[in-house]
Amino acid sequence: MRGLIRKETLQILRDPSSISIAFVLPAILLLLFGYGVSLDAKHVPVALVIENPTTETFSFAVSLTNSPYFAPVFMNSRRTAQEALIAGDVNALVVLRSDFSRRLLSPEGAPIQVIVDGTDANTARIIEGYMQGAWQTWLRQYSQDQGLSLKPPVVAEQRVWFNAEVRSRNFLVPGLIAIIMTLIGTLLTAMVVAREWERGTMEALMVTPVRIDEILLGKLIPYFILGMGGMALSAAMAVWVFHVPFRGSFAVLFVVSALFMLSALGMGLLISTVARSQFVAGQVAIIVAFLPAFILSGFLFDIASMPRVVQWITHVIPARYFVSALQTLFLAGTVWPVVLSNGGALVLMAIVFLGLTRRKTRKSLE
Repeated sequence: MRGLIRKETLQILRDPSSISIAFVLPAILLLLFGYGVSLDAKHVPVALVIENPTTETFSFAVSLTNSPYFAPVFMNSRRTAQEALIAGDVNALVVLRSDFSRRLLSPEGAPIQVIVDGTDANTARIIEGYMQGAWQTWLRQYSQDQGLSLKPPVVAEQRVWFNAEVRSRNFLVPGLIAIIMTLIGTLLTAMVVAREWERGTMEALMVTPVRIDEILLGKLIPYFILGMGGMALSAAMAVWVFHVPFRGSFAVLFVVSALFMLSALGMGLLISTVARSQFVAGQVAIIVAFLPAFILSGFLFDIASMPRVVQWITHVIPARYFVSALQTLFLAGTVWPVVLSNGGALVLMAIVFLGLTRRKTRKSLE
């Protein structure tokens, strides 16, 4: 065992691609998603048309300008604003009619026309909600300045749990750790073992007295340590570089990550027993491991909003359980019902993949 582990460790250290996938690629992915990808709608370009400039319309325009969510673009006519909306220069169109100030305090109220580009439905809904909030905030402030009493029938007192800043980065970065560990555990393992088949070193290993269990453990242990190192680097960057809160237990994080790493390594070794060329192993690993982990794990898209059939498919994807556990540990804390249920699923996945790998692996070239 010591000789096999030393062989694999030397092979990793002498292979720049293994080190790059384990440590360089996680840093690049975290920087890209942490700084370059955001689900937040801020500084949205909005065309603002004021048909009759008054003190009230100027006050409302200033409130939109000072908002971090909007970047108003003042335009002279509705037609020009519509052309800008069609051309994609702005995401929404806001029109204050000529009788806005006169009707502001009338019983029927002063309507504000808001036209939103619905090409991106999610962004459109966000802009619509932000505009409603901006209008209510300005109306409340205007009423106080005028000494008027504005008593809405319902007052919503909002409380945001677990992510008080409502930053998408706090949601994306923990989930990205699962994608990174999938790459290290599945793609790297499948490619490296397939490379040994191509170079003939696996054949030399097969004629030695070592048993199948020793060969598998010799493959698992070095890459398990490599994957856990990548996890530690990713978690450190999440906390200290991107300032994502971590409210759980590092010991629980280590245990859950180890369980997921075992399932990912089992999947990678299972792929390598079927595909003995690097090209085929890489394609299979991307199709059956990376893409499902990226799309169907809840990392980017809410599983509850998916079709029922797709929701059933997500139950056989290990990353689904790891992403849920990661987001809970980072944002909510050590919530044992969530951690134990997802950890139990990962244990089952690891047993299935490692068991299939052990059954399919033979000391023969056939």
